[in-house]
Amino acid sequence: MLTEQKIIDALKHVQDPELHKSIVDLNMVRNIRINGGQVQLEVVLTISGCPLKAKIQEDIETSLKNIGASSVRLTFGEMTKEERAALTQSLKQNATAENGMPKMLRPDSGVTFIAVTSGKGGVGKSTVTINLAVSLARAGKKVGILDADIYGFSIPAMMQIDKKPTMIDQTVIPAESHGVKVMSMGFFTDNDNPVMWRGPMLNKWIKNFLVNTHWGELDYLLLDLPPGTGDVAIDVAAMIPQSKEVIVTTPHNVASFVASRAGVMAKHTKHEILGVIENMSYYEEADGTRKYLFGQGGGELLAEKLETDMIAQIPFAKPEETQGATIYDADTYVGETFASLAEDIINLK
Repeated sequence: MLTEQKIIDALKHVQDPELHKSIVDLNMVRNIRINGGQVQLEVVLTISGCPLKAKIQEDIETSLKNIGASSVRLTFGEMTKEERAALTQSLKQNATAENGMPKMLRPDSGVTFIAVTSGKGGVGKSTVTINLAVSLARAGKKVGILDADIYGFSIPAMMQIDKKPTMIDQTVIPAESHGVKVMSMGFFTDNDNPVMWRGPMLNKWIKNFLVNTHWGELDYLLLDLPPGTGDVAIDVAAMIPQSKEVIVTTPHNVASFVASRAGVMAKHTKHEILGVIENMSYYEEADGTRKYLFGQGGGELLAEKLETDMIAQIPFAKPEETQGATIYDADTYVGETFASLAEDIINLK
């Protein structure tokens, strides 16, 4: 026999797909009515245009039919302004320490921060970031990307995210793609309008991305830093002193020389360097012959100078492996290279 308590217990396992919390704990379930095997209820959404309403409905219907409901009649409402404010306040309280900064920045939070940096643009730093993040997610880890390249943001386009994140009052729910949560300035600019800010505004937005974003539970947060050693890199070093770094370069000796500055800065800020990633290392022909289009030795030279290891050599992908995409399938040669890199990083924890 169906009872209201049985229904509540069943719905505790249904999560809001964006907040990743039980719809019961979020007080979204209202006005339950039972007539034999028929169940009628209301679900109050955080916003009326919730993009994942269909997912919530499907999960509720499945859960209730699993406990014996013959039919489920579901109506949707919207939280009041006061309820949304209380919800965002609760989310912030749970995620924020006494000093106003996120609890995930505490050394004991369990979150590993990895800053992906380079000396210059054009070395594939963002490609490395997204493929490493996706590979970590494929390995079962909870992963986020903070696109900290405020001027040259590219992560949303590269991950083919065409919807803006959900806003609940002043709290942002990150967009998600390939199992990775993403936050970027690209979600908050119109078309191709440039971002023309100086130091204080850059600091404010990086802090906003950390404080006012509901990241939820994370194992890894990757920060795609702008190239070089400018304001953003300095701010991130100050905000996240426990962040680790990987330095991306190409085999070309000039790229390697320029990248050494980013590595020297990491040493100066006492950030642990996980290693050097040499991108665009070679192109492999069908017969296994390797062609070194940008020369050889840049990654090894940089690793030696920074007294660290070269942890990966990422080859050029073959045209049939990419099909215009920037995220490589797990079963491609490049995808397997990133999977191996992700496994090595997991084993370093």
